[in-house]
Amino acid sequence: MAPTTAPTTAPTAVLIVLSPTDQAVLLSRIRAARTEQRDLLRARIVWAAAGGDPNAVIAATLEVHVDTVRKWRGRFARHGLKALGDLPRSGRPKVFTDVQAAEVKAMACELPAESDLPLSRWSSNELAAEAVSRGIVDSINASTV
Repeated sequence: MAPTTAPTTAPTAVLIVLSPTDQAVLLSRIRAARTEQRDLLRARIVWAAAGGDPNAVIAATLEVHVDTVRKWRGRFARHGLKALGDLPRSGRPKVFTDVQAAEVKAMACELPAESDLPLSRWSSNELAAEAVSRGIVDSINASTV
């Protein structure tokens, strides 16, 4: 007697229903002459999904992997238009605040003579030392300046 296997079924694609606002926004992204390519692709995926196309057909038509279609279809279904944007990316945290960076830049625009330094122009080493002496930063490498 041959072993029996349960029939496998493909996962059902998430149903997408567009509001009139969603339709207008997606169409403007699709038709715009200067839409970023990633935003255009995401809009086309959602538009095709709302038209009832299966993930495999959308992937083949747009020449992307079916996982890409699944991802954007699902994100739109869960969170709407705002989900079509990029998520924040991880990375090294900032070492210096925007204010500190602005203060160092402003200092670099000053003449060194205004700080009683016998220089005709700033070097990276002098800027770093001056930023520390003024209390703008606790420490900074000259190459960072």
